[in-house]
Amino acid sequence: MSNLKHIPTLVVTKSPGTDHALPAGEDGNPPAGADEVELAKLIVATLNLDVAAADIEPDAPLYREGLGLDSIDVLELALAISKKYGLNLRSDDENNLTIFSSLRSLNRHIQQHRSK
Repeated sequence: MSNLKHIPTLVVTKSPGTDHALPAGEDGNPPAGADEVELAKLIVATLNLDVAAADIEPDAPLYREGLGLDSIDVLELALAISKKYGLNLRSDDENNLTIFSSLRSLNRHIQQHRSK
């Protein structure tokens, strides 16, 4: 189960070049981009989370606090990312804590290293 907090008054902006509204990030951080929204949808679908993809704050932690993922969730997510983006995430990578620190950091890593 997720530990996400619900913010009743959500600022909504449009991503440049898209027709869908995206929630603004907390603390003045930029709103989720289209790639981040797509990744959030993959996370929700892969892990059967009881949260809407649009409610995942781009800079909120994914592991333990924040979204509340555990190590098994991260392994499942790494497999789904590998299949979708052609990116091999290794469990022994010393940068995993940084890579999986937030939706935004995970997306940044995927976009830099993807083959699909």
